[in-house]
Amino acid sequence: MDSWRQFLSLPYDKIPAMIINPGDLKTKDLHQFILGSVAPRPIAFASTIDENGVANIAPYSFFNAFSSNPPIVVFSSNRRVSNNTTKDTLHNIEKTGEVVINMVNYDIVHQMALSSIEYPADVSEFEKAGLTPVPADLVKPFRIKESPVHMECRVREINTLGTEGGAGHLIICDVLRMHIKDEIIDNGRINPHKIDLVGRMGRAYYCRASGDAVFTLYQPVTRLGIGWDGLPSYIRESRVLSGHEISLLASLPNKPTHEDLNDFRSSQKGKDFMKVPKGVERQYYLKKHLKDPELALKMVFTLKD
Repeated sequence: MDSWRQFLSLPYDKIPAMIINPGDLKTKDLHQFILGSVAPRPIAFASTIDENGVANIAPYSFFNAFSSNPPIVVFSSNRRVSNNTTKDTLHNIEKTGEVVINMVNYDIVHQMALSSIEYPADVSEFEKAGLTPVPADLVKPFRIKESPVHMECRVREINTLGTEGGAGHLIICDVLRMHIKDEIIDNGRINPHKIDLVGRMGRAYYCRASGDAVFTLYQPVTRLGIGWDGLPSYIRESRVLSGHEISLLASLPNKPTHEDLNDFRSSQKGKDFMKVPKGVERQYYLKKHLKDPELALKMVFTLKD
């Protein structure tokens, strides 16, 4: 039996799991369980400037987009767990109300990591990390030339979540202007392989969002699928097909009609399928044809029919 089916067959109270109550753990340990679970996370490479004109850049992986109209991105600058102090980025934003969020791709991932070192406030991480500051159009902080995308932002709100080490400050930003390098655009959209973004996971783990790590999943949200409950029980309970594979079939909008099934049986593909011994072997045969879900669904209902 597939491991996931063995897992689901267990009574709920017998499923092996670590139980964590936040108050029972040290913050540094809870932090790693959260980051290891909520992953990968995009990285906001935040560029700010203080009241004396000193530029600062720092990466934050508590970051995401939350609205497109108005365009809003949010990141969190947390209080340090070790000594409960806050970071230069937060200080600068409180003083100026402006930030440029630069996206991190694989080409600059080590420079991003270098900039995370806690240099003194009067030291420019641009120089330490070998990155190039370029002027923004609408805000004072610099953009990072080497980054593939820059978002010039005005800070709408800073929401303080707590006063102890590890507490976040949600920095809610209105995107005023975006700069996107031409080289990462295909047909008017960002090509994920060309932007080659990096995501943060727990501890020292990162992931690269390009190449074989990227896959497509087209699921029209306005088109009703037949669902798992629309499939025969021997498919829902199959020990051959995974939940992912069954869901490919369940996402289709219609069951095949009797006419569809008759046409399938009379086709060469249908004749080949009917030669396969009944039972598990036919399910394995069906599994090999899931690249064409509509064909596979005809096999499913031919078995039932």
